Amino acid sequence: MKVYVDLIILLNFYLDFLLLMTTSIVLKRNTSLKRIILGTFIGSISILFLFWSISSFSLFLVKLGIAILMVILTFGYKDLKYTINNLGYFYMISVILGGFLYYLNLEFSYTHIGLIFINKGISVNAIFLILISPIILYIYYKQSKKFKTNYNLIYEITIGLKNKQILKLKGFLDTGNKLFDPITNKPILLVQKGLIQEEKEKIYFVPFHSLGNNNLLKCFKPEYVEIEQKKYKNYLIGISDKKFSMEGVECILNNKMMEELK
Repeated sequence: MKVYVDLIILLNFYLDFLLLMTTSIVLKRNTSLKRIILGTFIGSISILFLFWSISSFSLFLVKLGIAILMVILTFGYKDLKYTINNLGYFYMISVILGGFLYYLNLEFSYTHIGLIFINKGISVNAIFLILISPIILYIYYKQSKKFKTNYNLIYEITIGLKNKQILKLKGFLDTGNKLFDPITNKPILLVQKGLIQEEKEKIYFVPFHSLGNNNLLKCFKPEYVEIEQKKYKNYLIGISDKKFSMEGVECILNNKMMEELK
């Protein structure tokens, strides 16, 4: 079997460049292109160790050492935690890309009956790798960015009601929720319908404007709202008839809380 070492090195250079670039973007390292190319060059020549007759464990240690050198040359060395974080993300992104490519290779190259896989004689080639790899990494970047943004705005909250009922909910800090009671000027949190025993609370209605229509929002005053071990008593609870789109979120916090939680 012919092995074109130059093509393998070029493909490895391309993939390592994508991995280092994605790591830099995800961690916001703002690394120069020259440093990324330098780290990529070190990684690309590591492919030559695959042709050496060394044990698997020794090969693992060599590849680990080269990966550490790659991230230090690319992102610099500030302290141990900084370097480990860079290395961890580099390996995590590598595993994600490698896992997707392996899965696609199985899908394209094999058919199966139950757990029996049969080779179909085709495989994911270099051109396919070049085209699909940046797409996979871009999707990963967008999803991780969305996850981190949403995760940072999710809080565990406790609502104490007048009837002694205690609710522990997952709340999302929505900058779009600027609902206030026009009479008391108190901000309103939205809780999904069905979580509160409404018949045991003193309900009153607050007018609000939504999508060109004037509506009334069913509200009541809780005993307190607790977030990050701080209790707030100047908020109202509004009952939302619609289920929130974010998975697991049961309460929409008010924009005013952004200032108070800083």
